[in-house]
Amino acid sequence: MKEKNLLLIFTRNPELGKCKTRLAATIGDHAALEVYQTLLNHTVSITKDLDITKEVHYSVKVRENDIWDNHIYHKKQQDGEDLGQRMKNAFQNGFTNGYTNIIIIGSDMYDLNQEDIENAFRALQDHEYVIGPAMDGGYYLLGMKRMTSEVFENKAWGTETVLQNTLNDLQQTNIKLLEERNDIDYYEDIKDISAFQHLLSYQND
Repeated sequence: MKEKNLLLIFTRNPELGKCKTRLAATIGDHAALEVYQTLLNHTVSITKDLDITKEVHYSVKVRENDIWDNHIYHKKQQDGEDLGQRMKNAFQNGFTNGYTNIIIIGSDMYDLNQEDIENAFRALQDHEYVIGPAMDGGYYLLGMKRMTSEVFENKAWGTETVLQNTLNDLQQTNIKLLEERNDIDYYEDIKDISAFQHLLSYQND
């Protein structure tokens, strides 16, 4: 039932010098901000038509008039000391509110489309968990049918150990692994993508 599916979208507020800092080290703050705004627009385009409940969780402050349409997305602020705690709280609130299938994504995946997310929700019909492995050793998507707190605890977030440690937490359970995809953190992640070519000339700014 569609009313029991919830998509959590975690996003950073797009501010100069405060987003995509590892990428900015190569191409500069202004270009990195443009890259992130492109990624945000892409995330809107692949989620706005999904026939499910969608929540945008802002890193710092909820913005009322931005690219996330108030009629399409419920807006919330992330709550917690680190990424794990913030994700844990978002999932817990979703299950408390009666959702039975909950998936979380970030907002820096150019290599993701609407069908991928729809397929992930379908996978939860006969799997307890669904995970989209990222090439850097993390994950770009995590879904579950019941609250499992340990996947959000004792992780070195942003490192190559996150995916394996998460899978270790979930051993002996029914997991669907999606195709490996690449999120965007470094210059190497965008240098061959045509949508970002016009920004690469800024890298010495």
